Amino acid sequence: MNPTVEIIRDGVKLWPGYFDLPAQQSLLQAIRSGTESAPLFTPKMPRTGKEMSVRMTNFGSLGWVTDKENGYRYQAMHPVSGEPWPEIPDLLLNLWSDLADYPHPPEACLVNYYDDAAKMGLHQDRDEEQFEAPVLSVSLGNDCLFRVGGTSRGGKTQSFRLRSGDVMMLTNEARLAFHGVDRIYPDTSPLLKQGGRVNLTLRRVTAG
Repeated sequence: MNPTVEIIRDGVKLWPGYFDLPAQQSLLQAIRSGTESAPLFTPKMPRTGKEMSVRMTNFGSLGWVTDKENGYRYQAMHPVSGEPWPEIPDLLLNLWSDLADYPHPPEACLVNYYDDAAKMGLHQDRDEEQFEAPVLSVSLGNDCLFRVGGTSRGGKTQSFRLRSGDVMMLTNEARLAFHGVDRIYPDTSPLLKQGGRVNLTLRRVTAG
C-alpha cells in the first residue's frame, strides 16, 4: 500500500496506487462475492425516470438508491431483491480506519460500474444526514478523467486522472464539492476482463 498523499486542492486528497495489484484483485473478488446476493442494477433519475449510464449496488447497513418515484435516498435493502446489503469488505473498513480520521465506521459502500462509454455528471454527495465524515473512494479498472469543483455549481473545476488502485478523499471544505467523471479510458488496465471501471465509495450516513 502506498501511503504517499497528494493534495489536489483544499480538501481533495489523492493516494496514487494505494492498492497494489494483489490488493486490487482481493477487492475485486470481494465485489464479485457481494454481487451474488446484491446484483448490479441500473439507477433512475428522480422525476424523469431516465436511466443512469452506470450500474450499481451497495455494501453495508445502508445503500444509496434512486428511482423516479422516491428519488435519492438510503435504504437497508436491495431495491430489486428486497434483501439486506452484504457487509462492507474488511479491506475497505481498514482503509477507512487508516485514512478517514473519523470516529465512526462507514455505513454505506456504493459500488458503481462504468462501462467504457459511461459518465457521471457533476453532483454533490449530500443525501446523508450529516457531512462531517469524509467521502472516501477507490478506483479499480480502467482510468477515468475525474473532475472536481467548489461547493457552488458553475464554479471553476479541475480535472485529473484516476487509475486502478488509487484512493481519493473529499473532506473538510471539499466534502460538498461538485464532482463527476467525464470519461473512461479504455484498455488502460487489465484488471477487469470486460473492461470498464469500478468505483467504491465509502460514506457515513448518520451522525451517531
